Amino acid sequence: MALNLGSFTEGATYAVLNEVFAEFRSDKGFARPSRYEVLLIPPNTRSSGSSIANIFQQVVGEMTQDGTVRQTGLRCESISFPGRSIDTTADENVYGPTRNIATGYTYGDITATFQCSSDMKEKKLFESWQRLAYNPQTWSMGYYDNYTGTIQINQLDEQNRVRYGVQCVECFPKDIQQQALSYAAATSIHKISVTFTYRYWKAMDDEANLPVPLQDRIAETLLNTVERQVTASLPKVISKLG
Repeated sequence: MALNLGSFTEGATYAVLNEVFAEFRSDKGFARPSRYEVLLIPPNTRSSGSSIANIFQQVVGEMTQDGTVRQTGLRCESISFPGRSIDTTADENVYGPTRNIATGYTYGDITATFQCSSDMKEKKLFESWQRLAYNPQTWSMGYYDNYTGTIQINQLDEQNRVRYGVQCVECFPKDIQQQALSYAAATSIHKISVTFTYRYWKAMDDEANLPVPLQDRIAETLLNTVERQVTASLPKVISKLG
């Protein structure tokens, strides 16, 4: 007995289309680059009463209990999720062509642009942060743990729920770019671009708990449809053989 390939194909097609439409109708929708938040955690601000924490409290005056500079993060006009690349080295201990093997990660700097308030506290914040790394008045270097902090970048959905987050660990402002002044820009907002360097970044989600990709769910649906079609045809096949 031959299986009804026409009905089988039609059933599989409808199953796949239903899966695609369900994805679009779900509350997930599409991620939008304009839906994000940035959390700045300067160095050692979690230690209450520390001199470093006091520096940022005096300069910014907006430190929250968890050590996050909230208002400056809200003024972040643009930023990028950090990337990374796998370092490789040639493995020549094989016959034939060499192969590349992974040896580690390389992380690139990220640049963020902040809108400046009238008192320029955003610029003061990053300049003070840099002075913790190297003091231009005493020409002395700071201790690494005293000038590295954390930046967290979150992707939000339309309901402002965090769907994905990245933490840049052991970061500090490497470059504070120049700010142009012009009489022609009377109605513009002053902005400051800061490049941060960091040791590494980590995703806030446990990869084991990430949702299954759409293509994998479609493949699973297709396989389930095949199984149902075959199972439904088994009694007829068995009766024919009998």
